[in-house]
Order: sequence, then C-alpha cells, then structure tokens
Amino acid sequence: MSSKHKLFQGAMILTAAGFITRVMGFFFRIFLSHAFGEENVGLYQLVFPVYALCISLSTAGIQTAVSRMVAGKVSLGRQKEAKSILYTALSLTLLLSFAEVILVQQNAPFIAETFLGDIRCTQLLVIISYALPCAAVHSCICGYSFGLQKAALPAVSQLIEQVIRILFVFSLFLFMKQSGRVPSVQIAAAGIVAGEFASALFSSRFLSKQDPASCRPAFSSLVKNLRELLSLSVPLTANRTAVTLLQSVEAASIPACLKLSGMDTSEALSMYGVLTGMALPCILFPSAITNSVGTVLMPAVSAAQASGDRAGIARLLKKAVGSCLILGLSSCLFFLIFGNLFGTVLFHSSSAGKFILTLAWICPFMYTNTALMSAINGLGKTTFTFLINTAGLLVRIAGVFLAIPDFGIQGYLWSLLVSQLAVSALAFLVLLTQTRSHH
Repeated sequence: MSSKHKLFQGAMILTAAGFITRVMGFFFRIFLSHAFGEENVGLYQLVFPVYALCISLSTAGIQTAVSRMVAGKVSLGRQKEAKSILYTALSLTLLLSFAEVILVQQNAPFIAETFLGDIRCTQLLVIISYALPCAAVHSCICGYSFGLQKAALPAVSQLIEQVIRILFVFSLFLFMKQSGRVPSVQIAAAGIVAGEFASALFSSRFLSKQDPASCRPAFSSLVKNLRELLSLSVPLTANRTAVTLLQSVEAASIPACLKLSGMDTSEALSMYGVLTGMALPCILFPSAITNSVGTVLMPAVSAAQASGDRAGIARLLKKAVGSCLILGLSSCLFFLIFGNLFGTVLFHSSSAGKFILTLAWICPFMYTNTALMSAINGLGKTTFTFLINTAGLLVRIAGVFLAIPDFGIQGYLWSLLVSQLAVSALAFLVLLTQTRSHH
C-alpha cells in the first residue's frame, strides 16, 4: 500500500508542477510573440530540434536507467550503491554534454545553414548549447529522485527552472528597452541557459543537504556501475534518439517546404513560429493531465499483468482511456468555440486562431494515445511503442514533404490528424493482441 500511495502522491505532485509550469509557459509564449514577433519566434523555435537531439543523446536514456537501477538498489537496502550510481551517471552525462557543447559551437554555422536552413540561427545555437551540461546534472538528479520515489525535488526544480527562465528574459528585455537598445530573441535562448543553471544548482544543493555525509564511490564501483548503466541506457538512448532525429527532420523541414509552396523566408518563419510557438502549445496545454494518467497507468498495468489479473487490466484501460477520451472531446469542443478568440486576443494572430481550429480535431486522439502508449509500456512491449511512434512520425514527415508544397501549412495540419489516427489504430491493435495472447 505504501508504494501505491507514493506512486499516486508522486503523480499528483508532478501533475501540479507540470500544470503550473504550463500555465507560466503559456503566458510566456504570449509575451514572446508580442515582444519579438512571429518571425523571430520562428527562429527561436527552429533551434529546439537540435537542442532536443543533444538532450536525447546525452541524458534521456541515462535518466531512465538511473531511475530503474536506483529503485532496484534501494529495494535491497543498498543506499550507498544507489548513490554511487548517481555519481557514475553524472560523470558520464557531463562528459557527453561537454563534448556536445564543443561540437555544436564549432559547427553552429554549418548546422544553422545546412540543417535548419537559416544562418541567423548560428548565435542561438551557440547560446543554447551552454544549457546542456546543466540539463545533464538536473536530469541525473531527477532520475535518482524518481528511483527513490521522491517526486518533490524534480517537481520543485521544474518550477524553479521555469520561474528563473521567465524572470531572466523579462528583466533583460525591460533593461534593454530602457537603455535604448533593441532586444533580440537571443535573450530568450539565454533564458533557457539561466533556467537550467538555476535548476541544476538547486538540485545539487538540495541533494547535498539531504545526504551530506555521502562519500565518493571507489573507481572499481564506478566501472561496474558504468557497465550496467550503459547496458540499460544504450537501447533507451537509441530509441529516443531515433524518434527525436525524425522529429528534428520534421521540424527543420517545415520552413523549407513552406518556401516551396510560394512563401519567402520571412513568411515561412513567421508561419512556423505561429504553429510551434503559439497554436501547438495551446493544444498541448491540457496534456499535463493526461501525462499524469500515463505515469500512474504504466506501473499499475505492470502489476496487474504480473498477478495475471486480466480483468484488472481491462478495468484500468477503460478508466484511463475513457477519462483521456472525455478530456480530449471536451478540449476539442472548447478549442473549436474559443480557438479564434485565443489567436486574435492572446497572440494577436489570426493565423494562430485558424491553426487552433484545425488542430482541435486531434485532441481526442492525441490525449487518448498517451494512455494507450503507457499501457503498452506497462505490458513490457516498449519496442511496439517505438515502432508506433516511428510510424506516426513518418506519416507527419510525409505530410511535410508531400502536402506542404501543394497545400501549404493546412496540408501539414491534416497530416498531423492522420498521424494521430494511425497511432491510435496501431496502439489499439497491439493492446488487443497482447492482452489476449497473455491468456
């Protein structure tokens, strides 16, 4: 009972933190759109695929591996070994992230011009690369905390990251305006670095206060941990990196394909900025709730499967999928009614309103897919989740290259809907076959 209580308590803490950060992030995006304009927001959004790819390579798989390894050690009462896993992970991720900083900074002009299609992204890439070592520290400590089933540290550090980021950008923007200079969107990239630095600093300080007497592990222990860490993290990193790479190709290709539809560079970037910096965050806002459902559902399905409780799995799926579907339908109706108002009043963009109206139709499928994919992971079929996500991304990439040149951005929006439908259908099929095959 205590572990279940911890699970639900952790999910609630993370949901609350996620919801608060999304509210802050939503209004922060409104500020960015007013302060820098659609084209500059497009440039700012364009560097995130590269940043996400670096995070996937250096930290994403390792964080999950740390969480699993620490949970296993703690359950056996080996707290010192659990702490040594954290030191090993920190050493590895910092080494990888510093290598990425050097690689990105030395090749920033090439990445900006060749991959992102705009040389103006060069300085943004250089600035945002400084966040990578801080994100590595923050990620490892969060993984360690999840392994201990303590969600408070990741939740608070998430809030601190968002607050510092917003305050830094807002303060620097006002300072530059008052001193007579024109603020650049580069300060938004610097805000990412400030937020990650504050979060890493808080996480490190909090951890040292919680366990001040801990000592560094022996070298032999580090080598042993490294082998286990790599055996767990490499497959996870490979899957996450493959998906992120496809997402990066998709994101970087949208402005280029918009030019093929007849837009100039400025119009294409403005359109991209409206879509990724204004409309999509609106649609994704309620997913803070569905993410928490997924967090609770995955271990619950695993437990039901282990005990052979077929009826229990069915009940869990009905409740989780049903609640996500209801939220999705409600959100769809809400955005259909208020989408135009959101675009024109909040973002001062009629295009944002039109995008929100079209994207509203994906809500029932996208929110339900969170529960479906978590259930598949709970059954231990993580390869299927990777294949399903890849299939959905390939549909979207096909939409970028085939639909945008002929139909403009509207063609891509409809490809998003088709991709979510495909993911739903495949996930339902996998769950149907897997739940039957076990009995």
